[in-house]
Amino acid sequence: MSTSPLPICTACGTQYSSPPPHHPSPPPAKSVSTPANSSLPPANHGQPCPNYKKRTKTNSPKTRPNPTPQGNILWDLITLLDPETVDFIKSKGGLKAIVISHPHYYTTYVEWARVFGCEVLVSKEDREWLCREPEGVVRFLEGEVEEVVRGVTAIKTGGHFRGSLVLCWEGRLCIADTIVTVPSAYTPHPRPPGQTSYSFQWSIPNMIPLPPDDILRIWRAIKPFKFDTTHGAFVGMDVRDKGLKRRMLESMKIQVRGEGWDKHEILEEVVDEVEGSI
Repeated sequence: MSTSPLPICTACGTQYSSPPPHHPSPPPAKSVSTPANSSLPPANHGQPCPNYKKRTKTNSPKTRPNPTPQGNILWDLITLLDPETVDFIKSKGGLKAIVISHPHYYTTYVEWARVFGCEVLVSKEDREWLCREPEGVVRFLEGEVEEVVRGVTAIKTGGHFRGSLVLCWEGRLCIADTIVTVPSAYTPHPRPPGQTSYSFQWSIPNMIPLPPDDILRIWRAIKPFKFDTTHGAFVGMDVRDKGLKRRMLESMKIQVRGEGWDKHEILEEVVDEVEGSI
């Protein structure tokens, strides 16, 4: 179904002419492919949100259909658009819109938009990373907060990319690579003091952390919103906890202190019980 002959990076699955500086270059023999090449994943397995007992996807970035009364909103993309994926999504009502968190998941966005007849929402700050002309399918998010449909909100946090987004829906925060879920996030209660749940990275594979000012911007962007669940970039990166927002802020403070800061605005932030009215 993905018919474009444009080359695809086999490391991140994106149709870039060259990888962005965040990403390590793969070995030359495996650096690019095409939709017809067998080096691409053989099949997709979509996982709706919330965790319906449907097909699950493994070993690749996660894309989530978010069902709403106004139509399905797809969060992030994977590269291969095969007939089984098309049939699966259409059986659930098709797509109202696709929201992409950051350029690493732009992938084959033109193909997806054409097949499902929907628009693709990306941040205007990351327009330069679009590898193909928008061709009328892309809507650029101008503001810091934008309601995609009633009850589904795209929040611009920056950090990982200038226009990095998260998506808030019914107390759930889809965080992609904007906020990275770490293994200790799954430690059961009672959790030991000072244990982190998330990290905040400019480059994840190269392990380059964000500076405190960028972390503070992320916090201020998500602070007005209620959430007790986060859905990360890969299958299994789902965390639920009534105190999750507090754990998010504590993770930010742990990282900032670990970077050598003992004074910064983020260290003075608190989670008020009445915060998060949206």
